[in-house]
Amino acid sequence: MTLTDGRRPGNRGVAADHVSLRRNNLSVVLRHVRDLGPRSRARIAADTGLNKATVSSLVAELVERGLLREGPADSTRALGRPGQLVELDGTGVCGVGAEINVDYLAVAALDLAGNVVLEKRIPLDVAHLDPGTTLDRFAGLVGEAVAAVDARGGQLAGVTLAVPGLVEGETGDLKLAPNLGWGELSVAQEMRARLGEPTYPLHVDNEANLAALAAYSEIRQHDQVHDLVLLTGAVGVGGGVVTGGHLLRGGHGFSGEVGHMPVAPPGRVCGCGRTGCWETVVGLPALLHEATDGDDPVRDPSLDVEQRLAGIVRRAEAGDARTLTALKDVGTWLGIGGAILVNILNPDVLVLGGYFAVLGPWLQEPLEKAVRDRVIAPDGGGCRVVRSELGFAAAVRGGAQISLDQVFVDPTLVGRVTTGMAQ
Repeated sequence: MTLTDGRRPGNRGVAADHVSLRRNNLSVVLRHVRDLGPRSRARIAADTGLNKATVSSLVAELVERGLLREGPADSTRALGRPGQLVELDGTGVCGVGAEINVDYLAVAALDLAGNVVLEKRIPLDVAHLDPGTTLDRFAGLVGEAVAAVDARGGQLAGVTLAVPGLVEGETGDLKLAPNLGWGELSVAQEMRARLGEPTYPLHVDNEANLAALAAYSEIRQHDQVHDLVLLTGAVGVGGGVVTGGHLLRGGHGFSGEVGHMPVAPPGRVCGCGRTGCWETVVGLPALLHEATDGDDPVRDPSLDVEQRLAGIVRRAEAGDARTLTALKDVGTWLGIGGAILVNILNPDVLVLGGYFAVLGPWLQEPLEKAVRDRVIAPDGGGCRVVRSELGFAAAVRGGAQISLDQVFVDPTLVGRVTTGMAQ
């Protein structure tokens, strides 16, 4: 079921500012419970500055909309009758994220509480297919996720599509995806046509940006960082920057193309047609070129990327000299480019995603050494290197999260719930 606006016809004389204030207060309460966990109504009132009667009314509406639910009694209250806690629900509201990458397609559907409804990745040699064929397959995968949401009677907040290339911020149009071999293409328009002109919101974004948002949410669960750089590696290398808790997109939405920093020696030609790009020495093809021969199964794009990387892991664990040398070289180059980013941005954390995370046990030490040697600020500017646990699911998780964020901004987008269905 597509998410509805949930607004009932009301008195036309009600001031627009009153409606807006109500909507804002619903958002304040919902985000407060999401960020700080179960709270009693009295605690929410004290924390937010809203009066108790208003909070009770807001909580009642959020419960009706299926976004909050009654929890256990507040055991932390020492005196008087314990209040009832309210906690995030949202099991009936879902967002979908889907990703096109060079050698796979992926999709995930999450509910508002972050639970996985569906997650799937299929190997596909996208770089050697025409865009129309790829988008046909992609639409089928998105359709599976939408059907999974419908099957549980859920409301769909939206679908966000991740693409490894330059995506114009305002329009969502793809300008260039060099590793896919795609030029200008209105991915959103093409996908809407294939999905039957759906009524739910559909957006397109850069895959590294979405992965950075997912990594930020992952880290914030146990570490109060506000600035990070995510490096995500596959055939290409992308970067996502979060500064002050907000994604850095740049003037036209083209930020994060760190794989094309000209830091490598001239030699191997990059997917963009230039030489000297960072990803020519740290992308997965660079590692495979150094560690394997041309007929090695780990080079086969018809196999799932994690299956291929498992072969590299086995060789590294067995002490294969060629593999370990290749990993050390890639880790060192990763640190050289990473040091440039740390010098410029001074993040709290440098996060390794994609294949960098999978092979992190061997890449991290040479990377950290290069950062220490090349960052001018003492102790690497205080930047820590961590590996994301999301692996190749980061972009689709971030896409689903973006789709769900609008509900936290405006909870009235979700219809009031009766026996699990929106009114």
